[in-house]
Amino acid sequence: MRVIFMGTPDFSVPVLDALVEAGHEVAAVYCQPPRPAGRGKKDRPTPVQARAEALGLPVRHPVSLRGAEEQAAFAALEADVAVVVAYGLILPQAILDAPAKGCLNIHASLLPRWRGAAPIHRAVMGGDRETGVCIMQMEAGLDTGPVLLSRATPIGPQETTGDLHDRLSRMGAELIVEALARLDALEPETQPEDGVCYAEKVDKAEAAVDWTRPAEAVDRQIRGLSPFPGAWAVINGQRVKLLGSCVGEGDGAPGEVLEPQAEGGLTVACGTGAVRITRLQRAGRGAQDAAEFLRGMPLAAGARFGAPQGRAGGEDRQ
Repeated sequence: MRVIFMGTPDFSVPVLDALVEAGHEVAAVYCQPPRPAGRGKKDRPTPVQARAEALGLPVRHPVSLRGAEEQAAFAALEADVAVVVAYGLILPQAILDAPAKGCLNIHASLLPRWRGAAPIHRAVMGGDRETGVCIMQMEAGLDTGPVLLSRATPIGPQETTGDLHDRLSRMGAELIVEALARLDALEPETQPEDGVCYAEKVDKAEAAVDWTRPAEAVDRQIRGLSPFPGAWAVINGQRVKLLGSCVGEGDGAPGEVLEPQAEGGLTVACGTGAVRITRLQRAGRGAQDAAEFLRGMPLAAGARFGAPQGRAGGEDRQ
């Protein structure tokens, strides 16, 4: 098929590769414009732009698609279909209507659960046992269109958002290739009204750990915010990101270090139960497993993790 690809971050790159490898003609790649990054604050192309240029594909990065000129340029590509994954702009109706077979969105959840901006984070933070990928026909509403194909996958007990992000990206790439191969035979399935929930964009204010919460909630917060923005707490006067965990065993005062084990992790008491922290990051340093972290910052049982008042991790999300 003649395809317009629309995506921006790392999550979208395997999808672009899969479309090219499957033999589809990519008429143009749309992504967000380059933005200042790094110490020099020089404009840096998005991951999709960098990959598209490496593949020799034409790239467009308009600031908006609402203007008549941009809409006419999009329609002039005469695409069979547009494939959209984490693009970052709302598509006006004129854009949705331009490809002969419409616009297909790859969404990283089992719709109608977790419509919106951060479905992977919210699935982990919400304690979901499974998630997945949907191929959806796009319409004007936010992730409300009928679903053409879906595939589910379990969420592991120690899986982070970063782990799940990479796995769902690969799943989405496989599923869109299948969807395009069977497109004329697929029956769109209207999303049920029951079970709708919204994955709000993650706010950095959610990242400070409130150790008075149950261990299960703290564990989900740590894994759900890893690697970005990273749940954090303060110990020995230093702010530390907590990037990997599982539910542990033990009781103590909230934030109290129970077992600073070099190999098994760092067990910390919560409001009820405890979490075992397996990966951490000090300011200005790379992420480390617990053993390496404890060699650089030895902690004795009874040491205390905390967070400034008013910077707790937020309400438990179900």
